Amino acid sequence: MSNSEPLSFMKKVQLFVLSIGPGLFIIGYNIGTGSVTSMASTGAEYGMTLTLPLLLSCIFTYILIVVFGKYTLVTGDTVIFSYKKHFGKSAGLFVLVALIFTEAVGSVGVMAIVTQVTQEWTRPLTESGNGIDPLYSTFGYGVILYALLWNGKQNFFEKVLAVFVGVMGLSFLVTMFMVIPEPAQVISGVFSGIPNETGAFLLVASMVGTTMGAVIYVVRSVLIKGKGWGMEQLPLEKRDAKISAVIMFVLSISVMAAAAGTMYQEGIKVDNAIDMVKLLEPFAGRFAITIFVGGILAAGLSSLFPHIMLAPMLLADYKGENPDFQSKTNRLISLGIILLSFTVPLFGGRPVFIMILSQVFIATVTPIVILLMFILMNKKQVVGEHTLSPIKNLLVGLILIFSIIMAVLGLIGIFSL
Repeated sequence: MSNSEPLSFMKKVQLFVLSIGPGLFIIGYNIGTGSVTSMASTGAEYGMTLTLPLLLSCIFTYILIVVFGKYTLVTGDTVIFSYKKHFGKSAGLFVLVALIFTEAVGSVGVMAIVTQVTQEWTRPLTESGNGIDPLYSTFGYGVILYALLWNGKQNFFEKVLAVFVGVMGLSFLVTMFMVIPEPAQVISGVFSGIPNETGAFLLVASMVGTTMGAVIYVVRSVLIKGKGWGMEQLPLEKRDAKISAVIMFVLSISVMAAAAGTMYQEGIKVDNAIDMVKLLEPFAGRFAITIFVGGILAAGLSSLFPHIMLAPMLLADYKGENPDFQSKTNRLISLGIILLSFTVPLFGGRPVFIMILSQVFIATVTPIVILLMFILMNKKQVVGEHTLSPIKNLLVGLILIFSIIMAVLGLIGIFSL
């Protein structure tokens, strides 16, 4: 193709998807079954009154994405490697172990919720009425994800996530418009205060933990380095961050609104995504619930796919290298994460509680990750003339305080249970 020949529509779409690859990773990772659980529970119990914390967390996420991304563009170093380099091996190792532990626990909860939702939705389709056994669906989903990961190319991963995110987004938006609450109720939620209840504190901390968790900033630096971006790509990096933050808010609010428009109106609480699948059908019908389940499954798979990639990526980050997903070691690590997801189908457990625990734990690690980056971005010997401006220092400082408050609220919620 000559340079003067116009690009086809599909080629333009493909180039656009590749240009926002890091953003797709963040959306796919963040909007998983943990987010669906948090947003469904929030909408069912409190309506739209927790819209403001969600909006703030998405805005703060955008700011932090840009700050962490700019650091990698300026220095060429990834986050954990930089913490090890400038604060000592213990600091880098702490962040590495904390994030891998959190993601391992999170993958157990995500897979369990996905398979339980599959079982619930397929009950009418099976002769016994029991639906597909979670053990079988765990095996099936695990094989699909591992086969996709076997390719080992970052561009391929971004295309896979684009499909998952597209299906998820369309499903949740369609469901929301089928059962949407009054627009005035949605708008009033932005101006409502957080209810003074322990349960509300835990949901807010869980919501923030899944929206602005530390792992997305850390991993994004690995993705940026892998794409070979430099300071000339700063406008692209900012656009990528903006797209991911906006889509995160839209998809999260759509799930919250779907629950608020149905269960909240009837005074019905939802503890997990499975309850929403059971309870939404009488309000919206089988067709709507099928669309919603499709969104949950896409959300779960789009979240699990990054989960099984994370350990190799974080280890590469610690070493200051680009991850090689085709290496035997990384394939074994990813296989180990998939095998770990059999925990609940084999031994039982409460997947929703596991998810909330992992989200609250990541919320407690996040302030440390932000603080260390805050220090590095103010060191001229590290970032030169690209130190944070007074306004950005104020913003990041406020975000750091916000993240600490959210961590405390999460701990209070966990101890109260």
